[in-house]
Amino acid sequence: MAAPMELFCWSGGWGLPSVDLDSLAVLTYARFTGAPLKVHKITNPWRSPSGTLPALQTSHGEVISVPHKIITHLRKEKYNADYDLSARQGADTLAFMSLLEEKLLPVLIHTFWVDAKNYVEVTRKWYAEAMPFPLNFFLPGRMQRQYVERLQLLCGEHRPEEEEELEKELYQEARECLTLLSQRLGSQNFFFGDAPASLDAFVFSYLALLQQAKLPSGKLQAHLQGLHNLCAYCTHILSLYFPWEGAEVPPPRQTPANPETEEEPYRRRNQILSVLAGLAAMAGYALLSGIVSIQRAPPAQAPRTRALGMAEEVEEE
Repeated sequence: MAAPMELFCWSGGWGLPSVDLDSLAVLTYARFTGAPLKVHKITNPWRSPSGTLPALQTSHGEVISVPHKIITHLRKEKYNADYDLSARQGADTLAFMSLLEEKLLPVLIHTFWVDAKNYVEVTRKWYAEAMPFPLNFFLPGRMQRQYVERLQLLCGEHRPEEEEELEKELYQEARECLTLLSQRLGSQNFFFGDAPASLDAFVFSYLALLQQAKLPSGKLQAHLQGLHNLCAYCTHILSLYFPWEGAEVPPPRQTPANPETEEEPYRRRNQILSVLAGLAAMAGYALLSGIVSIQRAPPAQAPRTRALGMAEEVEEE
């Protein structure tokens, strides 16, 4: 019997099954198609077989770490959300996917990873609290630098004096993109009728992050909140496909047999061990460097010495 496919992705927060754009898109597509995945929601990308998230380990042991390639593999395994689409709808899917990456992705990166207020109070705060020690000290900063580089690739290099004008232009184009998506969706449940397709998985992942995160600087979020059909669209998908993950109050913890929760006790144990190891390392450094020294004082009185010896014996036992 072939091993099950395993999906490694960032864990959830802000009322979403995952706080990461790519992880959320892959998770949503898998739910749409009913793909039988063993899901590992983690906060340490180094525990992924590829060292990045999301990552899919196939039943043959192959590891795929690019979202579009993960979805392509699921299609090859007969889990195809676009099976019933016409040629025209397939062309529309490609066009809207390009629109998302060109107009919405740059602003989404800017909102969560470049805007200083959002990054400090929302993005970095979540990752620093969720990641295990000591990764939480340096990995959020490294991720921010990677996203800034990705934004530069999408938008090109610009002089510092041009950045303010560029930001205005990007946000204006993103607002126009959201308005176009709202007009295209209309009163439908999904973009191509009553059944979800791959386009819905990607559109939902973009919109849900904007809708759910409590952003102190939410210029684009305010525009989205005014497009009521898009907000209802996200709420509908959350309640239908992620009834527990999308809830504000999480459900009671399941038994370890559930693959999405089976690693929680180990995570807590590893956090405690990491803290203890860090404290031991700091104490050892302090002793070896002479910052702290231990001196044995001569006994002052016989009765006190005896009492101290009893206390040491009790502690050792």
